[in-house]
Amino acid sequence: MAGMAVEDPSTPRCGITPLQQIMASGTGALLTSLFVTPLDVVKIRLQSQKKPFSKGRCFLYCNGLMDHLFVCQHATACSTWYRAPTHFHGTVDAFVKITRYEGLTSLWSGLPPTLVMAVPATIIYFTCYDQLRDFLCYNMGYSGSHIPLVAGALARLGAVTVISPLELIRTKLQSRQLSYIELGACLRSAVTQGGWLSLWKGWGPTVLRDVPFSALYWFNYELVKKRLSDKWGTSETQFLINFTSGALSGAVAAILTLPFDVVKTHRQIELGDLEMVSSRRKRSSTWGAMRIIRAESGTRGLFAGFMPRVIKVAPACAIMISSYEFGKNYFQKRNQEMLQNI
Repeated sequence: MAGMAVEDPSTPRCGITPLQQIMASGTGALLTSLFVTPLDVVKIRLQSQKKPFSKGRCFLYCNGLMDHLFVCQHATACSTWYRAPTHFHGTVDAFVKITRYEGLTSLWSGLPPTLVMAVPATIIYFTCYDQLRDFLCYNMGYSGSHIPLVAGALARLGAVTVISPLELIRTKLQSRQLSYIELGACLRSAVTQGGWLSLWKGWGPTVLRDVPFSALYWFNYELVKKRLSDKWGTSETQFLINFTSGALSGAVAAILTLPFDVVKTHRQIELGDLEMVSSRRKRSSTWGAMRIIRAESGTRGLFAGFMPRVIKVAPACAIMISSYEFGKNYFQKRNQEMLQNI
C-alpha cells in the first residue's frame, strides 16, 4: 500500500488480495442468508395458507441474495416445509408457532439448495466490483462518482451471465425431476433446437432489473458512505455507517427498479410453469410482459409489492455490505501488521 516500505505485489490498492475478498464476500453472503431467509419462509407459509399451492405451480423463494424458483410437485404434500398444517394469525404468530412446533431450524427451510448458486454469484459480484473499481481508478486513471456506477453494472452483468444457465438447469431438475443423464439429453436437445443462447432463457429480464439496481446501489452507497464518514466517521462508527449506507442505497435502488422486478417475477413464474407442463406455448417478451401487466392492472401494477420489496431488500443490502466491509477491514489490518513485521 502507498506509504509502506515494502509492498506485497499480490495485494491490490484496496489493501487485500482477491482471495481475501472472496472470503469476506462469502462470509457476508452466508450471514445475509441466515438473517433474511426466515422472513421469506414466513411470507411463503402465510401465502400458502391463504392460497394453497397446487401441483405444478411455482413460487419464488428469496434467501436475501437471489430469487429462486420452487415448483410444487404434489397436490397434497409439496416439500413439507411450505405445506405444513400449522395455522397462523399473522407474521409474529408464524415465527412463534414455526419455532415452537417445527423447531428453530424450520425458519431456514429450503435454504441449502439455493446457496449452491447464491453464494458463488455473490462472491463473483462483490469481488468483481472491487477489482473493476480499483482497475478503473488506479490502472486506467479515471476518477469521479460515476466509477461505482460503471463498476457495479459490469460486475452484476458478469455475475448474472455466469449464473443464469445454472439457475435454468436447477429449475429443469426440480420441475421435471430429471436424472442427470436425462438432464444432459434435455440440454443437448435445447442447444440443438435453439442454439447455445437457449441456456440463457430469462437472462434478459434479470439483467434489466439487476444491472440498473447494482449501478444505482453502488453509486448511492459510495456517495452516502463518503458523506456520513466525513461527518461522523470514526473507527467505532464505521460499521454503523456501512450498515446505514447499504440500507438506504438498497431501498432507493429497489424503488427505482421496481417495474423490472415485477416483470422478472412474472417471467420467472411463467418460465417455471411452462417447464413443468413441457408446454410449447411461446413465452412473452420482457416488454410484452410489461404491456400485459399494465393492461391488466394499470400502471400501478408495475409498482406492485412496493413495501415488501423495500422491507426485504434494504436489510439484506445492509447486512451484506456491512459484513463484507467488516471482513475487508479485518484483512486490511492483518495485511498491514504482516507488512510492518517484514
